[in-house]
Amino acid sequence: MRHLPALIAAALLTTSPALAAPKVIASVVPVQSIAAAVMGGTGTPELLLQGSMSEHRAVFTPSQIAALGDADLVFIVGQGLEAKLAQISGSDAVNGKRFIELSDAPGIIRLPIRAGGAWEPDGGDHDHDHGDTHAAEGVLTFDPHIWLDPENAKAMARAVADALSRADPANAAAYGANAGAFAAEIDRTSAAIAAELAPVKSKPFIVFHDAYQYFEKRFGLAGVGSISDVSAQAPSARRLAEVRDKIASAHAICVFREPQFDGKAVQTVIEGTGAREGVLDPLGANLIPGPEAYPQLLRNLAKALKDCLSGS
Repeated sequence: MRHLPALIAAALLTTSPALAAPKVIASVVPVQSIAAAVMGGTGTPELLLQGSMSEHRAVFTPSQIAALGDADLVFIVGQGLEAKLAQISGSDAVNGKRFIELSDAPGIIRLPIRAGGAWEPDGGDHDHDHGDTHAAEGVLTFDPHIWLDPENAKAMARAVADALSRADPANAAAYGANAGAFAAEIDRTSAAIAAELAPVKSKPFIVFHDAYQYFEKRFGLAGVGSISDVSAQAPSARRLAEVRDKIASAHAICVFREPQFDGKAVQTVIEGTGAREGVLDPLGANLIPGPEAYPQLLRNLAKALKDCLSGS
């Protein structure tokens, strides 16, 4: 992120310090990081969910719900990812405030939920609508882990800048410039990651839950299955047996656990297989929230994949 602070500082020359910035809340670390980069020195978005907490299973305190009601802008991924927020967003607790769902942003690439081939639980028993429609009652209608494609993160930043500019026209130029600086930094990060992962692109691996297809497709990686499904439901004994078979049939080199979930399932499926255990973190459990967190999250994913798949 060595280029980003200078670019943001230049952009903020147009910021009006006399006007209070909008009060902003972001649901998860990647969204907070993108919003922080776009806001620059005009303000700091509040983080709702720490990275150590699963976005699929999080519950909220009364004080968090009150804060949502007081915010001017609430940025979420949406489409059922933050399942409890989907229930709160239209409730009286937040005065019917409509949250800004960044999965609806112009330019976002949305991928269907994967099924079959050790992606869905218990042989794909669960019925999903793969259409391009909104989630209802927490049911996912496409893979919501959109931020793991760096191109989507750039589109999210543009959408954040547009929303902030509507709420705070005096600082619109700064928001737009900051979004442009963020995009340039993400392009540099993506180029470095592509080079880093090139030697391991063809090496098969399995993940804890099916959260990584955006990253896999962007960088041409060989993910072959997941222990849990896209919504991170607890795997059954049947599912664990299926994954053990998949490790053998696909010659998977690594199985990755996540810090947001118990790692026992990974230990169970790799026992006696020769597959290595790695750690992938799609949310940034140990990252300091702020503009540098999102690019670091991408770099951490790349390093974890390279290290495990290459045996280093």
